[in-house]
Amino acid sequence: MLLYNICIALYAQIAKIIALWNPKAKQWVDGRKDIFEHMARKINKADKVIWLHVASLGEFEQGRPIIEQVRKEHPEYKILLTFFSPSGYEIRKNYDGADYIFYLPIDTPQNVKRFLDIAHPEIAVFVKYEFWLNYLYELKARNVRTFVISAIFRADSVFFKWYGSRWRQALDSYEQIFVQNEESQALLHEIGFDNVTIAGDTRFDRVAAIAQAAKKIDIVERFKGDSRLFVAGSTWGPDEDILQELINDNPKIKFVIAPHEMNEGRINKIIEATTEGAVRYTQCNEQTSFEGVQVLILDTVGILSSVYGYASWSYIGGGFGVGIHNTLEAATFALPIAFGPNYKKFKEARDMVALGVATKVESAEDLQKWYTPLRDNEQTLQQVSTTAKEYTSKHQGATSLIMKIVFGE
Repeated sequence: MLLYNICIALYAQIAKIIALWNPKAKQWVDGRKDIFEHMARKINKADKVIWLHVASLGEFEQGRPIIEQVRKEHPEYKILLTFFSPSGYEIRKNYDGADYIFYLPIDTPQNVKRFLDIAHPEIAVFVKYEFWLNYLYELKARNVRTFVISAIFRADSVFFKWYGSRWRQALDSYEQIFVQNEESQALLHEIGFDNVTIAGDTRFDRVAAIAQAAKKIDIVERFKGDSRLFVAGSTWGPDEDILQELINDNPKIKFVIAPHEMNEGRINKIIEATTEGAVRYTQCNEQTSFEGVQVLILDTVGILSSVYGYASWSYIGGGFGVGIHNTLEAATFALPIAFGPNYKKFKEARDMVALGVATKVESAEDLQKWYTPLRDNEQTLQQVSTTAKEYTSKHQGATSLIMKIVFGE
């Protein structure tokens, strides 16, 4: 543990140095200043607290169905939500489903004790990959019921290495480990853990709720008109480069592009490169005419999931970088999906590739080859769309299973 604690302390110090010029690192550091004082002012000692921790925005979406179900079925609990990353906290810091929302203090023994003294949770829930050793050891020492949900374990992870004994010991803190697949369960059984339940991924429940609550968006409706719509979500520069050729080769198809980050240079590049015209969503209103406009750039947040409901095809960005973004939001609207080559660490993406719902592309030529039959053959499009919807429907139910085991319902 000494080496682990030294590494954690170094990480915090390095973050402070990087924060001098990096805005995200500055948010990470500033968000943790005086955090215990902020917590103590808000959390009442008499509260019954459930604590749910997520790394960032994607994990929040996995934890959200649990939060909302607890709110609905167990209003006697106050819900404490913590984030590790600014990209999650800054977007969801005003989320009204939780009573208290904070950054997670750095995982040092002193911080952990102060955090748990103030939060005094009766139940702690970690989402997917968050394994903080000091937090887990102290939760066990305090007999706090602790769970991990939507977890995935791989044979090459630290838990299964000869040097991973501390991490294996940390797993003893969990009353129940909810995993996404049989492989994870089998790996945990091999190292002696039988308190493992295959519950699946709570995101399937979340995207089903999103589809049911999809918003009517007037600007998108008027932009689409009688045309068919292609939506590209969470795109980066390399994604936009290969999409641009597809856009210009299909002037009768309308496109919505939702960049993952609002980079002015990239947005202007799309506008300049689109031969049939492009506009920014934030510059549109009820008087805007979309005649002669082929591309709508979604330079805002919070509505992409609803925009998928207007589409016939989709592209998900990130596959030319660290990994693709959320494919399930598109799939739950029965859309065929294309994405870049870096997708294999995402189980749902691998599943959908195997089913023919999703396709990996590495170039503009690959994208055109995938898209053309889906554009020209209605039967092919319907077959893929039906399979996508069936896949997302089949995998719902993780939330109810987790709630049943945690609360004995």
